[in-house]
Parts: sequence; C-alpha cells; structure tokens
Amino acid sequence: MRRNLLTIIVAICLAAGAMPKTVVAQNCGCAANLCCSQYGYCGTGDPYCGQGCKEGPCYSTPTPTTPSSSVSVADVVTPDFFNGIINQAAGNCAGKNFYSRDTFLNALNSYSDFGKIGSDDDSKREIAAFFAHVTHETGRKNYFGRGPLQLTWNYNYGPAGQSNNFDGLNAPETVANDPVVSFKAALWFWMNNVRPVVTQGFGATIRAINGAIECNGGNSVAVQARIGYYTDYCNQFGVSPGDNLSC
Repeated sequence: MRRNLLTIIVAICLAAGAMPKTVVAQNCGCAANLCCSQYGYCGTGDPYCGQGCKEGPCYSTPTPTTPSSSVSVADVVTPDFFNGIINQAAGNCAGKNFYSRDTFLNALNSYSDFGKIGSDDDSKREIAAFFAHVTHETGRKNYFGRGPLQLTWNYNYGPAGQSNNFDGLNAPETVANDPVVSFKAALWFWMNNVRPVVTQGFGATIRAINGAIECNGGNSVAVQARIGYYTDYCNQFGVSPGDNLSC
C-alpha cells in the first residue's frame, strides 16, 4: 500500500515538473527569459511582458507621471459635464440617483494627483479618458462588477479596500452601496493600473482596463464606443484627443 502511495506521489511530482512555465502563479520566480506579469504569472508576450510587468524582459516602461499642471479637476468636471453623462442613462437606471458630482469630488480628496499630469492639455485628456471609460462601464456593460470602473476580482478588491479603509475582501458590496467608496475604488484602480500609461494614448488605457477582452479585434464595437466617448469629452474640454486612440 505504501509503495503504491509513493508511486502516485512521484508521478504527481513528475507531472508538476513537466507543466509549462506559463502556469506558474504568484510571486513569480520566473526563468531569466520569462516575464512576471502584473498578476504574478510567468510567460512571454503582451499579457506577461507588457503593462504591469514586474520583472524579467519587460518591454512596457511606465510613462513618467509627475504632476505639474495647474488644472482644477472641479473646474473641468462641471455640473453640466457630469450631469450630461448621468442624463444619458435611462430613467430607471439605479446609478442615475447613486452617482453624483459631489460624491466624485469627495472621493477625489483621496486622490489629489488625478487630473494633474504633464501639461494642462494632458491633464484634461486624462480626465476625459477616465470619464469615457466610466460612461462605457456603467452604461454599456452587461457583466457583474461594482463601481464606475466595474471593479472585479479579489486581487483588486483587497488592495482597494486597504487603500480606502473598507473590507474589500469580506464586504465587496460596499463598492456598490457607498457612492464615495465607489468612486474611490474607481480612482484607486485608475491611479494604480491606468495612470502609468495614460500619456501613451487612449488606446493604452483601453488595453490597461480590458485589453485581453477587447483589444486586437476582441471586441471592436466596445473599443469604438470607448473612443467615441473619449473624443466627445476631449472636444468638450477643448483639447485634441491625441494619437494612439485604439488598441
């Protein structure tokens, strides 16, 4: 009996050793020729060596984002602008009475660097990009997620909660029940996952948010919808949308 058990254990160990490197998860420890992805997996190509790559032959270098503009987010996100987004929703949309400009500005107190990047035009483009994704995610998505940027997965809820004083792992519904926390969670995701590539063009922000599903022909309709909102908001802010709009 013990011999049979030993044989089974050895077989399992041999099988594990034969598994490809791309399934190694968390804390990486990748081979020298492999990248450690933002989620802790080893491999090559965009999902591993692109945005968020932690170590190895990464080829996506975050763009410097030192705040330097004099833009006031509150002056750019006017009541007319914010309500113009809210008014796109149907009358029976729950979010129509949940989200407000005041709760956004309240949440912004925890992320004062948002909307202050590079030149004034760069800053306005960041604000336009954020709200383009917010408009698309809250009004045009049919999957389960919470908040203006549809926060999903425990590896986002845990850190978002730690940064914003709520229990993201055990009480994720807080993001759906508290409008200030909801915007804080969206701004947390943006500043940690999207802000590093925002000056590389709007297409880079799409890839950072939903690239594996939408980019490279994955869902061109969704990509074009995001671009449409972005260019509209850039026009409202009086800035050009810049290059690299699509992913």
